[in-house]
Amino acid sequence: MSGVLYIVATPIGNLDDISLRAISTLKNVDLIAAEDTRHSRQLLKYLNIDSRLLSYHQHNESSRADELLHKLNAGDDIALISDAGTPLISDPGYKLVRRAVDAAIQVVPIPGANSAIAAISAAGLPTDRFYFCGFLASRSKERLSQLKTLQGFPATLVLFESSHRIDALLSQLDQLFGDKNCVVAKELTKMHERFLRGRACEILQQLKQEPVLRKGEFVVLVDNAAAPEPRDIKNDERELLKLLLSEVSVKAAVKIAVQITGKKKNDLYQMALQLQDAVQS
Repeated sequence: MSGVLYIVATPIGNLDDISLRAISTLKNVDLIAAEDTRHSRQLLKYLNIDSRLLSYHQHNESSRADELLHKLNAGDDIALISDAGTPLISDPGYKLVRRAVDAAIQVVPIPGANSAIAAISAAGLPTDRFYFCGFLASRSKERLSQLKTLQGFPATLVLFESSHRIDALLSQLDQLFGDKNCVVAKELTKMHERFLRGRACEILQQLKQEPVLRKGEFVVLVDNAAAPEPRDIKNDERELLKLLLSEVSVKAAVKIAVQITGKKKNDLYQMALQLQDAVQS
């Protein structure tokens, strides 16, 4: 009988945020696969847990997945943990979970701390719909392109960012989301936890005035809930032509519609004739 793969959330800062179920699981598994064994050993020491540790990180993920899958098939129970928070959320683990699922091995989540959820719960921005973006591209041009795409998402956007790129991200948010409310959650659950609120330019100015605020890890949220829904271009063309035909001739209406929509003149002309006939009939 195969073992069980447990996906165990660990604290994102305050060690007391570990759940009782997580402690029990970590104590009883045969092996703990950890992103950084040195970091995780401190947590296990705090919890008086002496289960065996094995490294599992982005640089050895493929080879380690083979090894761990073999142990699971042999009947070992394994817990997967990351340095902080819930594994697989901008952390390694997908390859192992995917292979375990494909092999019909039971995968059990042990929920707990997650910086994205913690940030949005206290940010004061809409929570009925949010979109988790994680870390965007490190290169400015690629990141800007991603942000332009996100402009069309009518939801609170949730991003991760590092201390050495937070200024660049806020500058681009000011460029594309300048009128939106933003929240930067810094060092969640830790001693220097802060929530910075305002427009992106205002938060950026605060970081410049207090450079110490740039230290740490950041969750950046953007209130984009009022973003316009994608347009139905075909229906828009018909409504535009209806409006124009009520004021000008077919020829003039089509000419204006071509300039506004960029659509083919003949297609719009035929549509205009149909609309005119419908009105007259």
